[in-house]
Amino acid sequence: MRTLAYTAATLAGILHIGIFVLESLLWDRPAVYRMFGVRTKEDADATAFAIYNQGFYNLGIGVGTLVAVGLAVADEPSGVPIIIFTCWLMVLAAFVLATSNRKLLRGALVQGVPPLVALIALFLS
Repeated sequence: MRTLAYTAATLAGILHIGIFVLESLLWDRPAVYRMFGVRTKEDADATAFAIYNQGFYNLGIGVGTLVAVGLAVADEPSGVPIIIFTCWLMVLAAFVLATSNRKLLRGALVQGVPPLVALIALFLS
């Protein structure tokens, strides 16, 4: 179960780093902001600063999860608690996304299922 937990947490970390790239580096591209339900360039421009900031939160949580997995694999006692913390944050953010805009349910599932699998696998191990 630990292998499943670490694999799911790693996937979650990589996904959140990818979300950072979309939000903070590529937000001005129509294909990108449309993925997030933003339809016009004007709306994308109006939300750009907030999305840029949010992207850095995703980067932090993604990198933090990957570091935590590395620590856990190396049998460092701090690894698993950090995985639990970062994965709960990811699941919570996915829940907020799903409940705030039903059109973003697919994105919420992509964002939330891997960390939830990691948490369940850790609980069962």
